[in-house]
Amino acid sequence: MRPPEHRPEVRVLSRERCPLILTLDTQGQPHRWVSWQHALFYYARNMVAWDAGDACFTFHGGISRQTGVRSIITANSIIAIKGRALSSRTLRQVPPLSNRELFNRDRHVCAYCGQELQSARLTRDHVKPVSQGGADSWMNVVTACRSCNQRKGGHTPEQARMMLLYAPYVPNKAEYLILSNRSILADQMDFLAHHLPAQSRLR
Repeated sequence: MRPPEHRPEVRVLSRERCPLILTLDTQGQPHRWVSWQHALFYYARNMVAWDAGDACFTFHGGISRQTGVRSIITANSIIAIKGRALSSRTLRQVPPLSNRELFNRDRHVCAYCGQELQSARLTRDHVKPVSQGGADSWMNVVTACRSCNQRKGGHTPEQARMMLLYAPYVPNKAEYLILSNRSILADQMDFLAHHLPAQSRLR
């Protein structure tokens, strides 16, 4: 559903400073981040169904030989792309697992001792060890400090007598988009926050 009409703040930025643009399907479901180049391509091809957000960014192109007028395209921070709407299943699609997104999901907190640490001091721990048939998947991994991971070794938490402080879960598409972008604009964050799962630690 299209958000209510508003007048976004217009910013003229250098291309190097332009943030990533959040794209949606025509039903308003989050899709992916795109660069300003991709966003301008969608605008130039008339593929933007509607746009939203509190910020938009103006880019100046070349000067037409015929008219002498310089081309200008303004891109909003959130845009819905025309075409075949993504199914609701796409929003629930399991995002790829990486240490960066795992640590962000768990707020850089060790699942065993509760310390909040920098990424360099954190590891990916398999709740059920791979050596015991555990999978390398969102539902079987948690963030652990190096000390706790070494102490737990190839055991389950029960075998190692180490209690889990929180349970693993699978981020949905909106949460993954938040986890994967370090420079989210406030309006983009507000939009994605409405799509977060109830168990999300980003709430």
